[in-house]
Amino acid sequence: MKPNLTFQTESFRVSECGPASSVPDLIGSSNVQNKTNFSLDEDDEIYEGYGKRSTSYPYRQYNCYNRKLVQKDMKTAVLENDYLKAVFLPELGGRLWSLSDKRTGKNLLYTNDVIRPSNLAIRNAWVSGGVEWNISMIGHTPFTMDQIFTAVLKDEKGNPVLRMYEYERVRRVTYQMDFWLEDESEFLNCRMRIFNQTAEVVPMYWWSNMAVPEHEGGRVIVPAKEAYTNRADMVYKVDIPYVDGADISRYKNIPKQVDYFFNIPKESEKYIANIDKDGYGLLHMSTSRLQSRKLFSWGNNEASDNWQNFLTEEAGRYVEIQAGLGKTQYGCIPMAPHTAWEWLEFYGPVQASSEASDAPYEQAEKELGDIVKKHFQAIHPEQKLALTKALAKKKGELVYTGSEYGAFENVIRSYEKEPALSKQLDFSEVSEEYKRLEDFLESGVFPEYPAASAPHDFILDGTLKKRLSETIDGPNKDNWYAHYQLGLCFFNEGDFVNAEKHFSLSDEISGNPWALHALAALELKKENYGRAASYITAGYSYEKEDLSYLKETWRILLMCRSYDTLVSMYKELPDEFAAEPRVHFGYLLALSHTGREREVLDYMESTEFVLDDLRECEDTLGTLWSECYKSVYGKKGKIPSIYNFDAL
Repeated sequence: MKPNLTFQTESFRVSECGPASSVPDLIGSSNVQNKTNFSLDEDDEIYEGYGKRSTSYPYRQYNCYNRKLVQKDMKTAVLENDYLKAVFLPELGGRLWSLSDKRTGKNLLYTNDVIRPSNLAIRNAWVSGGVEWNISMIGHTPFTMDQIFTAVLKDEKGNPVLRMYEYERVRRVTYQMDFWLEDESEFLNCRMRIFNQTAEVVPMYWWSNMAVPEHEGGRVIVPAKEAYTNRADMVYKVDIPYVDGADISRYKNIPKQVDYFFNIPKESEKYIANIDKDGYGLLHMSTSRLQSRKLFSWGNNEASDNWQNFLTEEAGRYVEIQAGLGKTQYGCIPMAPHTAWEWLEFYGPVQASSEASDAPYEQAEKELGDIVKKHFQAIHPEQKLALTKALAKKKGELVYTGSEYGAFENVIRSYEKEPALSKQLDFSEVSEEYKRLEDFLESGVFPEYPAASAPHDFILDGTLKKRLSETIDGPNKDNWYAHYQLGLCFFNEGDFVNAEKHFSLSDEISGNPWALHALAALELKKENYGRAASYITAGYSYEKEDLSYLKETWRILLMCRSYDTLVSMYKELPDEFAAEPRVHFGYLLALSHTGREREVLDYMESTEFVLDDLRECEDTLGTLWSECYKSVYGKKGKIPSIYNFDAL
């Protein structure tokens, strides 16, 4: 059959993501990459710590989901030829959800049987399965739970091309992903392009994260002899495949949750393969810009099993193999002004000999390397990248819209007399809310809303901040919302003195929960825990029907150790909020610090308490049980299996 592209809907079992938080992410959350030390050689050049961020600002958190499954129709984009069928989900950041080899009937990827958000990303919600395209910031793409722009066009041979793209606000770059199949090819072509259209050097990050089945007798093959890894918050280099006596290419041998970033020599073809005991599986290849490959394993212990089970229903276990611009995920790499980075990725089946899964690693690597060389000779990846440059500049026909950020960036660019964003990308029109900001650029009068209304968006753009600063003592002097947004700009830049000034003015002009939340975050920065608790409880008094605000209130009160206040407030909550797992967990934690450990322990042992938004690497369930057990019985107890999520 000729390659074809269809847009359909398909029914999935889904836990609804819920609305985004009403307050900005000013405090941040735990991120293993942000607390590492390094023991490396002078020529490793992994840009350690460069470009790291502690929050998702200006993107909101998704923290109001649960684990209840419902049937839901979702949009799909399906590319198909005689060899492959690729299913994409535009509503999940354009994720490649499945890739089926039509000759064998097997899915080359790990495809979850549920779409169930869990707390593993920079914006909290994330789902496992398929291929996720991660740009800009460490901690998964900010669009992983969002619909992105989707368009269709044709290449010079008439093959349909699926294009997905977005504008990323933090780095101020556009990125596009063009996917297509060809008549006689068993590989999915993925042509990626990031364009820094600013006059600034920006930290850049990209990792294509492939979830693949954890095969019995399976292994990962990559052309490397060493890897970077992290243990006890220290990044160092190890020889592979044997690490601490275990052949880590056979992922069933890996005892604990771990990352291995493979250091592929510059002259080597760039690839990684996941094969089963018969030598069959997924092969990923790319042009040279995508220099690194990674293996992530949850490990093989009780806590690892709990994580694998937590993220799915019946789909089984998986590992991740990944491909990135940098050598590791412990930093970004500098991207020059007015620069485009482009590369090609290829996804398809590989059939090695059955001996490859059991052979010494060097032998298996040589066999896979010979297969890859033949593919490279047939495909000519670097030449193909050059020949498709015109395709990347060709305009497509819009099918689905994405965020409004690109459209408004074009408004800013017009105001600054700068060229529009990548002209081949249609970012549609700005909404009425953004038109009010467009009017502000000309009039100087910032829009104002009722203080009870959640903010429409959070400002990051330098042009808007400059215009606000110019007008804040004039037409916007008595505008609570203008002072609040200007305060956020200063807070994001680390200017806490000016941030506090404007948050205080915002609240003085019109008492509002948003400025009070921001003031609480400021006091946390200064370790003034009593004042932080006072501000957030005052803010909550305005916003008692907003679950996301309540969750933020709970988080801040716990950070302030205001346990008595939290226990008292819990008694006044409506039943549906009191039963929400993160809220109820905060209550249990507070009880354990107010002399009621026996009550907490009895509750945890009489029920299988599930924390819907358990954070990756968060061991609070096991810690709470352990501390209560020791307090009650005076000795250490064995954590019940259901509360053991410490896979590290």
